[in-house]
Amino acid sequence: MMSVWVLYGATVLIWGSTWFAIQFQLEAGAVTVSIAYRFALAAALLFLYCGWRGLPLLFRWQAHVFMALQGACLFSLNYWFIYSGTAHLSSGLVAITFSTMVIMNLLNSYLWLGTQLDKKVLFGALLGLLGLSLIFLPELIKVHFSSEVFSAIALCLLGTFMASLGNIFALRNQQHKLPILQGNAWGMLYGALTMVLLALLKGDSFSIQWSVNFATSLFYLTVFGTIIGFGCYLTLLGQIGAGKAAYSTLLFPLVALTMSTLLESYQWTAYAIMGVALILVGNLLVMIKPAQWYWLATKLGYSKKTTTLLEAA
Repeated sequence: MMSVWVLYGATVLIWGSTWFAIQFQLEAGAVTVSIAYRFALAAALLFLYCGWRGLPLLFRWQAHVFMALQGACLFSLNYWFIYSGTAHLSSGLVAITFSTMVIMNLLNSYLWLGTQLDKKVLFGALLGLLGLSLIFLPELIKVHFSSEVFSAIALCLLGTFMASLGNIFALRNQQHKLPILQGNAWGMLYGALTMVLLALLKGDSFSIQWSVNFATSLFYLTVFGTIIGFGCYLTLLGQIGAGKAAYSTLLFPLVALTMSTLLESYQWTAYAIMGVALILVGNLLVMIKPAQWYWLATKLGYSKKTTTLLEAA
């Protein structure tokens, strides 16, 4: 079994790099159809892998209901709402909006699963959101908050809420001993079918402008962004909980900005550097256990009183 930090790092690096591939998907055809292609292909590959491994694929109808709910919320509708809003928002506003999933996950876990509300994770999340706002501050200052922008923000928040509900359904499925691989295979199939149905209702064309960029991005998003990315993230979700796992969304923009620095000559500002520092401090608060804070404090020579307070936190 992979360690928490390996799963966490893989999730951040993979999903932080998918922003570049997604733009080629959005330019090639209807959003609904692009999403359907991605998750249908991912489901097919997962079913083939499960068949090759001899993993069981038959489940009771009750399990299919919750796998379908996970698929609709986490593998289809969330993407459609967010992509629909993205067209009218800056990348900074999209990143901040999507990162509110940390708080949504904490609240939804408390409401639907009875999980204790972790104040330390909540504080770390607020710290991270403040840091993300500082990174994109120059961009945010230029935003003209028209009715169109507010509608787009509402769509992105709705998509983020759907993703959060998908997290809760995924946690519920794991608690009921549904295996992640097979659950993802069925969930992604249901997600793809949801997008096909939506495309039919909207009258979207199923034609795609095929190109090398589209095919390459589809392969990357399917294998890495979907099969491996969701496999790592949902495993992480089951191990550390919805709030801590979702903090990774605050780190995705840092990967994207690092890639932009290397490929597009992104210029770092003092605000951006302060923002990164706040996000990383928030990440430490969320991920490091009290006993590890105790060990770190003693190594740095803090008093017994201080380390006792840290241990009790």
